[in-house]
Amino acid sequence: MGRLIVVNAMSVDGFYEGPHKDVSAVPMDVAFSEYNLERMQTADAVLLGAKSYAGFLEYWPHKEDDTSALASEREFAKLYKVVEKVVVSNHATPPTGRHPWAGTTRIVKRRDAPDEIVNLKRKIRKDREVVIWGSRRLWSDLIVRDLVDELHLVVGAGIIGAGTRLFEDYTASLRRVEARAFANAQSVLLRYAVINVAK
Repeated sequence: MGRLIVVNAMSVDGFYEGPHKDVSAVPMDVAFSEYNLERMQTADAVLLGAKSYAGFLEYWPHKEDDTSALASEREFAKLYKVVEKVVVSNHATPPTGRHPWAGTTRIVKRRDAPDEIVNLKRKIRKDREVVIWGSRRLWSDLIVRDLVDELHLVVGAGIIGAGTRLFEDYTASLRRVEARAFANAQSVLLRYAVINVAK
């Protein structure tokens, strides 16, 4: 059985968005891009909420050919194009026609998401993953249902003081799996296994 991994960037003071839902307010450096690629290389499927899906659909399909982008971003986009993408939404629609993600994206209703995720985890090997980037509302719901196996937090070197907190409305016991400093970057990685969660 595979694992469900949540990957998010956050500020030192625990925000994953700044004021007015500004994601760019969170301090991110090259470490986040490089770690995203590392996780994508172990992913057999990607899980997305509706908002993240809409944003990623605009951003990633053309990044593979963007010569101004980091090499890690271009490789991430290449892998993202072919990986299975499962979008949890009652209103989203899959891309069609010649869109690079057509044929690798499917939509699952919110009420069906828990069963779908269990099935996804069952069909992949234990050394492979289902990964969630962004999609905070979705994975917050999944963590309290005991479906998230690990949290991978890339903590940027900054305090932003306001915005959307990464965690709220539940408590959890965690076990540290890894703490890593990145070369040529100020961010650090904190990896935790989720032991138990209480709403």
